[in-house]
Amino acid sequence: MRDDAPLDPFAGDPSDPAADLTDADDDPAPLTPDEREDILADLEDLEVFQALLETRGVRGLVVDCQDCEEPHYFAWDLLRGNLRRLLDQGQPHVHEPAYSPDPAEYVSWDYARGFADGVLTADEE
Repeated sequence: MRDDAPLDPFAGDPSDPAADLTDADDDPAPLTPDEREDILADLEDLEVFQALLETRGVRGLVVDCQDCEEPHYFAWDLLRGNLRRLLDQGQPHVHEPAYSPDPAEYVSWDYARGFADGVLTADEE
């Protein structure tokens, strides 16, 4: 899998303003087999959600952040990249909030799951 992260504009720069910052979680614990399976299932769900919702004008998913208690708006590709990185490296990308997202263009994970379930159930009937 490829890493979809944007390039670090300060990579290799000795005057990197974040060079002195360290985090105790720089080396996260490896994912458990169950965590890996959950992420793989999320990636599969994301493909279905995008296929069903993107044509209806939905740009991605909104996730309520437990750290800052603010909604985070993720375009399909950004969310996919974060899940892949989590799978490969054990931690998601650090991201900047979306610039003036239109909340009407994003749905929650639960909404997307319910919509997909409804469409798939209707197709079976």
